[in-house]
This record gives sequence, structure tokens and C-alpha cells, in this order.
Amino acid sequence: MTETFKGWVSTSANTPLTYTTYTPKPFEATDIEVDITHCGICGTDIHTLNSGWGPTDYPCVAGHEIIGLVRRIGHQVPNHPTNPSIRDIKIGERVGIGAQSSSCLKPDCEACADGQESYCARMTGTYNGRYLDSNRSKSYGGFSDSWRGPAHFVFRIPDSLPSHLAAPLLCAGVTVYAPLKKYGIGPGKTVGIIGIGGLGHLGIQFGKALGADSVIGISRSSSKKGDAAGLGADGFIATGEEKGWEKKWSRKMDVLLCTVSAHDMPFAGYLRLLKRDGVFVQVGAPEEALPPLMAWSLISKGVKVTGSNIGSPGDVRDMLVLAAEKGVLPWVERRAMRDVNRALGDMHEGKARFRFVLENGEQAKL
Repeated sequence: MTETFKGWVSTSANTPLTYTTYTPKPFEATDIEVDITHCGICGTDIHTLNSGWGPTDYPCVAGHEIIGLVRRIGHQVPNHPTNPSIRDIKIGERVGIGAQSSSCLKPDCEACADGQESYCARMTGTYNGRYLDSNRSKSYGGFSDSWRGPAHFVFRIPDSLPSHLAAPLLCAGVTVYAPLKKYGIGPGKTVGIIGIGGLGHLGIQFGKALGADSVIGISRSSSKKGDAAGLGADGFIATGEEKGWEKKWSRKMDVLLCTVSAHDMPFAGYLRLLKRDGVFVQVGAPEEALPPLMAWSLISKGVKVTGSNIGSPGDVRDMLVLAAEKGVLPWVERRAMRDVNRALGDMHEGKARFRFVLENGEQAKL
């Protein structure tokens, strides 16, 4: 089997990606290898390729919303020790990989033992990470022809989800689904989704799919009000245009899901929207610090400010089932994988509405 792959490799923060060879991790008995057909572009790709969150471990192959066809299966996968859901995966089957590709999976790890692998202290991202093998092999992502990694973090894709629509669900989808599920969004609840973009447009849909009484879209301007309504939102707040919006919507929300990455967002105003014991969940990850906050914004109603990191493998599986059942589908623009540099530039300039998905040649038709 080939021990080098070809993909779109980044060698610095200031140079375009180059289609060339790289060496993936050694193939192990619990690994799966995939021919990539699709890969979504995530904001994380931009931050990483530009070293925006800190120095990137170049060379780097980004992309962690991967769909592909299984071409190789490790001999221990049919009797996988930690994940029964993947034991009967077959060659040629359509699968996906999200933002995480490894964790320690040890029984004495509190996060892994609780099925919360995304919070493992030894979590490995699907790219720009290091595996726990003796060589500390690098992890490489989906802007490529192939992917290889632990089967524990590989997911079957429901037949009803087309590949180009399933890809963004594996990161953006689970990133919004997991906290909505965790904080009890369902009948009787009102949730506000801050930011109507790659994450937020799925947040609105998952809020409705989970049965919330009311889902409110929140943005600086009214330019996305029509989009929010088309996604199923029951109301809309334009914080930069509506005078007194904080008072009008005070104590209306059970949960606020914040997908934006703005250092100057009206943080205190957002917290006014929460009911007593309400929860503000940050999922957008800015390169800058969040705005300062006065203690009374927390004390007056006992609100909670927290964050959420992607989702566990269990969350991904549950999310895919719900998306298939309820028709939660991202709004995407399809691009050829060979046009990845242009697509990344357009993503950086905010031109995505609301997700770009890269496709690999003839395989993308499958």
C-alpha cells in the first residue's frame, strides 16, 4: 500500500498551498484509510494555515469535514476494543471524519471514560496535531486525495445525506448541535443564535430540529434577516440597527449560542437577553480576547458563561441521525479541490454563503 499521499500542503503562513506528496501516520491495526471525495472548508482552516492561533506545525494539510470511501481497514477494526459502532464497516462504504482523529481512550481518562473524547487532555486534531504513537506522527487533514487515521473517529454517513451536504455537518454541525443538546434545547425553550454564518445557519436549523419553541437569529445588521427566516428562525434581532434591543428582548432566552469571533461584540447586552439561570455558550473562536465583562452581568440573574469544543463521537452519530431525519442541511457552494487556494481566499473575505465544500474529481459524483 502507498506510504505517501498527495494533497494540498501548506509550508508557511504566507504561501499558497501546493499539491505535493507527504507522509501520513503509519497504518495501524485499528486504523481506516479513505479515498477522499469531499471536504468542507472551516474557519479553523484559515486560523491554522495563517498561524492565527499560534505557530502552526508546518507542513500542514488542513481540512476536517471529510467524506470519502473506505479503501483499507485494519485487522482489529472488526473487533474494535472501544467503538462497536464501526466494527462492521466495509471496503467501499461512505464515511466521514470530523475535527478530531484521536484521543488517549484510556479507562482512567475521565473525559474518554465519560464518552467526552473531545475534552481529552491528549486529544489529537485531524490536522496540525500529533498522534500518540511512538513516533508522535503528524496528523494530516482532508485537502487531499486520501486520509488515514483511527477508526474510532470515523462515522457512517446516512444514505439520505448527500456527501457535499454531509461534509460540513462533521465539524460545523456537531459544534452547534452538541451544546444545544447539552443545555436542554427542546420543547418549552427559546434559544438565540448569534451570528448567521457557517455555524449559525446550522444552529438555527438544529434548534428547530430539537423542538425549541422559538429560535431567534441575532446579527449586527438586518442583511441576513431573510436568510434567518428561510432557515426557520421565529424572530430576528439586528443589534447594530435596533435601538433598545437589549431591553425589548430582556429575559427572553434560555440559551444563547454565540458563533461569532468579534472582540467588540456587545457581550453585556447579550447577557441581558438571558432568563434567570440562562446559559451563554461560546463556540466561535476569535484570535483576540473576548470583551471585558462586569460582574453584575453574571450576578444579577445567576447566568452562566461557558464554551463548547466540537462534540464527542457519540454527539456526531446522534447529530447525523437527527440531520437525516429532520432535513438539517447546510447551505453550500461546491468547488473543485484543485481550486482550494481561491476558495480559501473567498472564505477569508466572507464570501461563503454559508459553506464551501471541495470536491475531488470523478469521485465527487459518488
